Amino acid sequence: MNGGALVTGGASGLGAATGATLAEAGYDVVLFDRDRAAGPGCRAVVGDVADEAAVGAAVAAAEEAADGLRVAVACAGVAPSERIVGSRGVHDLARFEHVLRVNLAGTFNLLRLAAAAMAANEPDDDGCRGVIVCTASAAAYEPQVGQAAYAASKGGVVSLTLCAARDLASLGIRVVSIAPGVMETPMLAAMPEQVRESLAATVPFPPRLGRPQEFASLVESIVRNPYLNGETIRLDGALRMPPR
Repeated sequence: MNGGALVTGGASGLGAATGATLAEAGYDVVLFDRDRAAGPGCRAVVGDVADEAAVGAAVAAAEEAADGLRVAVACAGVAPSERIVGSRGVHDLARFEHVLRVNLAGTFNLLRLAAAAMAANEPDDDGCRGVIVCTASAAAYEPQVGQAAYAASKGGVVSLTLCAARDLASLGIRVVSIAPGVMETPMLAAMPEQVRESLAATVPFPPRLGRPQEFASLVESIVRNPYLNGETIRLDGALRMPPR
């Protein structure tokens, strides 16, 4: 299933690795991000993932591929840390709403607009017109202290997955989510080395941080496997997060 692919959060981390992998697999890739950056073989569109017009423009760009938009991957996200009630007072409501807007509403925005475009595609031999991959998190299952907003947004992605797969089944569109554990992303790269080593040590096996390429490889496997649908797959080395 080649054609167009759209990856949000594509300027760095999981999104950049996914875009590169899909480009190598023969897809015409559009990377969508607030920051303008495009890897080899990819085009860039700049915008806010929760903005209807901006994502619509990115979908239209990906539709220009010879076989239409076939793959959409939602990687854009934010992860601020704040306790519900802590030393700085009560959790800021605007910050909570911002996290939900980017992580959950932004994912849904891509999902709905990409699905509408995919519905016009010719089906493949399995009747599939497209695949949408969303990014959840281990925090959806074992949120840590300070992750109220992030956990709520990623829990929403997990709950959305099966509903979306069932909603879009009649159109021949699959929806699968990936729930990564601790990954080598720019967010973690900004942390002190001691903190990164401590996080890596909590992973049972392999005892290290996950690599963006491993996430990208799973995306490619999901796209290639026509019977994967409606599921959230954990990618975490058997990690189960402690409270802190």
